[in-house]
Parts: sequence; structure tokens; C-alpha cells
Amino acid sequence: MPTTKIAEKQMGMPEIRMKAKALGITPGKMKKPELIHAIQVAEGCTPCFGRSNGQCSHIDCCFMPDCLKTKL
Repeated sequence: MPTTKIAEKQMGMPEIRMKAKALGITPGKMKKPELIHAIQVAEGCTPCFGRSNGQCSHIDCCFMPDCLKTKL
């Protein structure tokens, strides 16, 4: 069974804030998961960051490396 290579680099908060601002979201004092959920909603996606239990089929998600390590 072939495996898909997933980017291992996590996005830092400065990158996440820039992405949020580009989508018209004011990050303010949002914590990382809250901000990423707002980004996911703005992009028309399910706000699933940190809720994957280590398994996720969205291999093209830029938050995946960090998401798989986060439990909410």
C-alpha cells in the first residue's frame, strides 16, 4: 500500500496570523486552535483542527502536521 508523504513542518503563529488576516479574520488574542478553526470555517472547511485522534483523510491540509499532535 503506497503511503503519502505529508509535510512535516508545522505552521508557526506568525504564519497562521498572516493567513487569518488574508482571509479577513482579526486574530486578536485568539489561541492557536481557535484561530485555526476560524480559518477553516472561512475557507469553507469543517473546523476539525485537533479533533482527528491522530487520523485524518485531509492530506492536503496545511495544518495537518500540527493537528495530528494536538488533542482538544
